[in-house]
Amino acid sequence: MQSFEFKMPTEIIFGRHAEDRVAEKLRAYGVSRVYIVYGGGSVVRSGLLSRIECQLTSAGLAFQVLGGVQPNPRVALVREGIREALAFKANFILAVGGGSVIDSAKAIAHGVANPGTDIWDFWSGRAKLEKTMPVGSVLTLAAAGSETSDSAVLTNEDTMRKVGLNTPLNRPVLAFMNPELTFTVPEKQLVCGVSDIIMHTLERYFTKVKEANVFTDRVAE
Repeated sequence: MQSFEFKMPTEIIFGRHAEDRVAEKLRAYGVSRVYIVYGGGSVVRSGLLSRIECQLTSAGLAFQVLGGVQPNPRVALVREGIREALAFKANFILAVGGGSVIDSAKAIAHGVANPGTDIWDFWSGRAKLEKTMPVGSVLTLAAAGSETSDSAVLTNEDTMRKVGLNTPLNRPVLAFMNPELTFTVPEKQLVCGVSDIIMHTLERYFTKVKEANVFTDRVAE
């Protein structure tokens, strides 16, 4: 495996043990209080979350943790995260997991930066998002690409609406990518991730755009 770093504008730290550089990179960004978001518990069982927490403690960085993110992330948990992150006075949101965890982290960051606005107002179009706070991710699943994208999806349980939001403010500042972290992903999640990759590829290939898009078409093929 060849390790590398690349910025586009998300700074990607790729390679074996990339996740061991979380504290180093956060300190370089001037971070002092980290709010960590994760999903169903696999990062706890694998020991990944504990290793990250030990890093932060050794580096003198305070942290607080929120678990329980579900696929098609729910706005109720995001609201809980916003309240906790505000009370904790977090200045960085770190997602440890896959796309739904990262999307939740993005939403929490927006909510903390805009405490006077309900987070769903940004997704429903009732309010315009103009500021946020930095987000990073330790990726554990190959799927939607939320770790570098300008998009995020939320589901409102009350109305059963699933809505996407596209804005440059959704782009994380850091993404730690160690492919070995995907080795222990359950088979169902692996298949869901593969399906997600295929569908995103098809969406970009079968479009109504008339202009030639040769490069991305060849990549898709």
